[in-house]
Formats: sequence, C-alpha cells, structure tokens
Amino acid sequence: MHLLSASCVCSLLIAAILHRASGVETIIGRYGETLEIPCNKGAFKPEDVFMTKWKYDKGDGVAGDLLVKQREALNIISDEYKSRVSLADNSSLMLSEAALKDERTFTCMVVSGVDIQEYPVNVLIHKVPAALQISDKAVELEIGKRTKLGKCVAQDANPAATITWLKNDQPLAADGEGITILASVQVDPVTGLSTTSSTLEYAAGKEDTDAQFTCSAQHTAGAELETVPMTFTITYPTENIVLQVIDQGPLVEGDNVTLRCVADGNPAPTSFFFHMPKGDVVKVKDADTYTITDVTRNSSGEYKCSLMEDGPMESSKNLTVNYLDINLSPSGNISKNAEEALAPSLKIDASGDAKVTWTRNNVKLDKEPTFNKLTYSDSGLYECVVAMGPLSQKASFELIVEGAPVIRQLSKHLGKDGQNKVLVCEAEGSPKPKVSWSINGTLLDESPFVNGKVTHKITVAPTANLTVSCTVFNMFGEDTKVINVSSLFEEVRMDKRGDSDDGGQTRMVVGIVCGLLVASIIIGLAYWVYMKKSKQGSWKTGEKESGSSEEEKKLEEKVEENSQKAEV
Repeated sequence: MHLLSASCVCSLLIAAILHRASGVETIIGRYGETLEIPCNKGAFKPEDVFMTKWKYDKGDGVAGDLLVKQREALNIISDEYKSRVSLADNSSLMLSEAALKDERTFTCMVVSGVDIQEYPVNVLIHKVPAALQISDKAVELEIGKRTKLGKCVAQDANPAATITWLKNDQPLAADGEGITILASVQVDPVTGLSTTSSTLEYAAGKEDTDAQFTCSAQHTAGAELETVPMTFTITYPTENIVLQVIDQGPLVEGDNVTLRCVADGNPAPTSFFFHMPKGDVVKVKDADTYTITDVTRNSSGEYKCSLMEDGPMESSKNLTVNYLDINLSPSGNISKNAEEALAPSLKIDASGDAKVTWTRNNVKLDKEPTFNKLTYSDSGLYECVVAMGPLSQKASFELIVEGAPVIRQLSKHLGKDGQNKVLVCEAEGSPKPKVSWSINGTLLDESPFVNGKVTHKITVAPTANLTVSCTVFNMFGEDTKVINVSSLFEEVRMDKRGDSDDGGQTRMVVGIVCGLLVASIIIGLAYWVYMKKSKQGSWKTGEKESGSSEEEKKLEEKVEENSQKAEV
C-alpha cells in the first residue's frame, strides 16, 4: 500500500474542490431490489484509478464514509450498509434490498494520478402499491339518496398512489351534490410506505341499475391497478305499471292468453290485481302473470292490472278474440234440371274483413257463381274458402244438372279411305245418354262424357240410298234425328254427271237471259208507239180517254217485271 505525503494529499483535496461536478445526478431505484449507483457513468479506465471512495449523506449536512477501494483492496467502513453494499468493476456502488431510508445522496470520489474527482448521485426509491381493493361495500343504493358506495385502498406505496373512481370506465368527480370523494394518506412509521384511501359517496339514479363501478390507482412508477367491476342493487318505488300480452299474434277462439303486469319499482312488486272486462277481479300473489284459457269471442274487451298496495296505479289493454263463421246455402250434393236458376247464398259472421275465394273443380273463379239458366256444363264441385288473418273456413256443394238428352247435330262425311261413310251424332243430356242407330255399323269412337256432352261415331258402307236415325235416351226422355245417306255408287255417278252437265247448263242460262233482253226491248218500243198515238188523238179532240192512266201504269209494271227477269 502506498502512503501519500501531506503535501500530496493537500494537492489532491484542492484538485477535488476545483474539479467537483457542479450538477447532481438523480436515479430511481425499486423498493426491495438491488440498485446500481454509477460513478461518473464509467467515464474513466479502471487501471487509471488509484483509489475509489464512496460516501453518503447521513443527514443534517453530515457526510459518512461508506467504503474505500485502493487498487485491489476493498474496505467497507459503514456498519449501516456493511451487509448491503459492494463495488462493481466500473466503480459503481451496488446497493441491495433498497429501502426508503436509502433516499439520500451518495458521492463517488475517484483518485487517478494527481487528480481527484467527486460525482454525487441523488437516490430515490419508488414502490407501487402492494394491493388495491374495495372495502365497506354498500349492499344496495336507494335512488336519489347519497350513500357510501365503498372505500378503495392502495397499500404500501412510495410516493403515495393517486386513486380515481370510475363508473362504466368513465372517471367520477366530486360535485358536492350527488358525488362526494374523501381521500387520505397514511405513512407507516416503520417502512415509511404510504397507504392511500378514497371513500365514494354516491346518489344513484335508475340508470345506475346495471352500472359497473371500479377504482384505479395511478403511480409515478407507471403502474396502474384497477379493481374488479362491481354492480349495486338500486332500490326505488314503483312509478309506472304496464299490462303486457305475452302471447304473440292475433288471438282466435280456443287460444290461451297470458297477461303480465310489469312494474318499474325495485324491488319489483310481487302481487297484483287483474281486472276482467265484465268486472271480475282476480288476485295474484307472488307472481306477475295470469293466464286465461280457451278464450271465446265473448272474451274480447278491456283488461286491467293494478298494484295491491297502490290501487289507483293501473294499466289497461284491449284484447280482441278473432272469430269466423260461414254458412253456405245450398250445400252438399245438389241436383237441378237444365235451364233452372240457382243463386247460392254465402253468409259470413266474422270479427273483421274476410276474403272469399271460389273454385270450380279446383279452378279459380273470378266471382261468386250465380246461374240464371243452368246448363249441363255448369255441373261440378264448387268450393269457397273464407280467410281472415289466421282463420280459414271452407264450404262446398256438388252441382249435378240433369235433363232429357237432345241431339245437337247429326252429320255425315266420307271416310279417309273413300270406301265408307262416317256418321256422327252429337248429344247433350244428363245422366249420360245412351246412343242407338237404326243400322248396324262399326264403332269408331265415343268421346268422354264431359259437361253433359257425348259424341258417337259409326262407320257404314251403304250399297243403296238409306235413311238413318240416331236415338239418344236416359231416364228423363229421348230424342231422335234422321239423315239421308246415299250409296257410294250413286254419289260417284252423280259426281260425273254433274261434271258433264256444267257446260250445257251454262249455255242454257245465257240463252234465257238474251231472250228476255230482246223481249223487253220490243215491249218498250210498242209502248212508246202506243203512247205517242194516244197523246196525239187527245190533243186533236181535246177529250180525255177514261182508263188511259191505268193502262199506262200496268204497262210500266210489265216493263219493270220483264227487266227484272232479264237481269236474273
């Protein structure tokens, strides 16, 4: 170990005073952890350092030696820090188990060559709260009454934590009316740590029924703690009451309907009166519902509910039970004669407007069927569907139009092969008429019996001219028609003869027309001569011949008649 002379030591002290750093560095350590206090942030080389010495402020401006290291020898001087300090290679002071009493100034003095330098460091110790919890929690809050909601405590912190109350994540601030916040800080005499307490008094409203209240602690160390959200029962008297119908959709006869009386008080009322439309009152305890079973149209009306303990407060609702009745006349199976009249009658008894749809044999009709004169084609199944909301009713009648058969047409035509005649008998009637012919033939076809109509066809090969009859009949009567059928050979001969006579007949018609024209000209000329002579004789004698005007008229008519014949 080298010993310094008195003059050398003096020189070192003077240099230390001249070179002492003017600024003081501040570092923050965490409570209970190891703290590294730097010596000039390691700006010098360890091999250049002759001696390192750490001092600390003992209070009242008194400095105490902590440790000295000269070359490789380390000497810890302070008994207070003997078990908690050590020296790092870069001359930093390592302080374990940092406590609040370590909040002081530590000074590093370095001797290198003939230079002495000091580096003071101010140490602060921070500690986040050990816990954050709410105590003295309220059981329930009465609406409009300021009540102590709870006490929030942030324990053992340094510096003291700041507490904030929140509702639905929004900070609360004291307003001197509905919100009061009382805060306090207590310091532990042993550890020096601070415990912050904050008490919230709160006047709740209905909107706070499901509100979430929390408290949070903010600390300079940057850590923030927050409690678990809590809710409170908000009590308030009933101000409104509402009668509800639980069952959804329109009510129809036979349904069950449940009424519910809902009150906004908290705690909610548990007993109610239910008032029926006819004045009956039903008392319900420990429940807020009442069920009416198998409702009818007579169940329609105004229903009410009220509180047992507060009679004047009530709520009402009108209920309508929908119903639908129909009566179709006639109905079932109906038999009518053709050409009779029929006017079905549909009567509807309903709680509202109903829609009527008619069909005939499952085909929709545009309007209600009415018959001034029934025909066979009017037969069929008539159905009506009456609908009103969820209700629907059906009714029907089967109409059968009956009557004696009538042959509408009896016709003939040549078969496709040219060797046969096809006779067609078309008839109407109901029930289906039977068809018989006066001659035998081959049955070609019988059409289906639809709308009272049937068509019967036979094929014949007549060798001579015939008169054929078709007879149709049923239980109501019969009808017969005849038709002349020529032989196939006669028709062929007549066709040929007709072809050869066409030229002669034409020539004869032309001759007749020419003769009539000549006769008309001759008669006109004779009439003109006669009239001339007649007028001359009268002029000479001055007499008027009796009957001359009549003869003139007859002659004019004769001429006109001949002219018309000539034109034909």
